[in-house]
Amino acid sequence: MAASGIAPRILCIGIPARDLTFRVEAVPERGSKANATHLAEICGGNALNAAIAITRLGGRAAFAGPMGDAQETSSGFMLERMATEGIDTTHIVRMPGLMTPVSAIMIEPSGERTLTIHRDPALWNVKLPDTDDLVADCHTVLVESRCASFAIDLCTAARRRGIPVIVGVDRAMALTDRLLTAASHLLFASEQVQETAGVADDGQALKRLAGLTRAFLAATRGPRGTIWLNEAGALEETPAFPVQAVDTLGAGDVFHGAFTLRLAEGGGVRQALRFAAAAAALKCTRHGGGQAAPQRVEVEGFFRNLL
Repeated sequence: MAASGIAPRILCIGIPARDLTFRVEAVPERGSKANATHLAEICGGNALNAAIAITRLGGRAAFAGPMGDAQETSSGFMLERMATEGIDTTHIVRMPGLMTPVSAIMIEPSGERTLTIHRDPALWNVKLPDTDDLVADCHTVLVESRCASFAIDLCTAARRRGIPVIVGVDRAMALTDRLLTAASHLLFASEQVQETAGVADDGQALKRLAGLTRAFLAATRGPRGTIWLNEAGALEETPAFPVQAVDTLGAGDVFHGAFTLRLAEGGGVRQALRFAAAAAALKCTRHGGGQAAPQRVEVEGFFRNLL
């Protein structure tokens, strides 16, 4: 908890999406058709999924980023769901004439997902609200790496104020990306850390990036756990918790949200990584993308059952 005893407030910056999820026995071949056994309409987007996880786990989440025109259907649906989750939406910027992103996602029985998404490039022209308003009472900032173009100034200002900036990386970053140096913590996925560093090994990729940034560096590897660099520059690993996965959609985002919250509560990186691994594992045991993020009591019960 924060020093005042109030749950930490975390500012999540990203581009939300309206997800249509289809459960299928197998992804259909090109030009063919397949029947889905289930259809769901849920909130999506990396930072929004993380925000849902944060509120479910006991934190306070505020969301900032672009959303479509006030008259379009998707934005109304998303705002209603965000309000239900207790997420502060006062910093969302409505973009006249634009659409909130929409994705179609196919989920196989193994939990693996395949998706396609439409994001209007004009959403990146968003101007975020005043930095002082955004970081007021803010303990930590969590940002999607794709949002660097409109979030970098805020992230830099947050770091000057001593506010940690955690970046969830789900695509390769340019080595000149300013978020590499503005971040206090960079959480990559395995494929993205290798592509960013140009090295076909997670550990060596992290070590190469350590020469470019002073941020904490980690790479998540699904069921193989997380590899990261400690303060001495040595590689360490935090194992994943084995579960029967049925839906991996949003698992990485839940991991990022849980990690960020535990850090904001005063936990060290080892504690935060283990907490995040448990939250992500529980999410994978149920359908619903980020909206299947666990409650805090579930994570605590999960740990008790391990004893």
